[in-house]
Amino acid sequence: MARRLRPVELDFVDSAPLRLVFAREVSASPDAVYRALAEDVVGWPQWFSAVTLARPLDGGARREVRLKGGTRFLETIVAAETGDVCVYAYRVDETNAPGLRALLEEWRVQDVGGGRRRVQWTFAVDAPGVMRVGLKAGRAGLGRAFRDAVGKLERRVTAARA
Repeated sequence: MARRLRPVELDFVDSAPLRLVFAREVSASPDAVYRALAEDVVGWPQWFSAVTLARPLDGGARREVRLKGGTRFLETIVAAETGDVCVYAYRVDETNAPGLRALLEEWRVQDVGGGRRRVQWTFAVDAPGVMRVGLKAGRAGLGRAFRDAVGKLERRVTAARA
């Protein structure tokens, strides 16, 4: 890990120079989705195809994540909250990806009625202008990856319940 990023807190999700927000409704319970996100970290590669390795560090306070293509992240958990709205968020502390200054990802799960829950992923970034333009251009691909991942996650937690 060659690059240390600026440490940010949960409020960065609202103040980041670039915010990409994706959402999808599921029928899985908020608790089941939250547990898959926050407690079954090693299971992420089973439902998020870009992730090749995810493992908790320091008793779950941090994570190591590796993506297809060789990108690596060391992350710190900045929110792990259950309740009416479940929130799981982490910031990237170190990465081998060039150009990033700060990165925080927030997963939010809440009941929307009718047996449905909304899973929302916010990708909050500070990076040079050229990189922000590239991320905006890649928004459709990130959205597709998110929708596919949440679909697999829903099937995974529903099968585990059965």
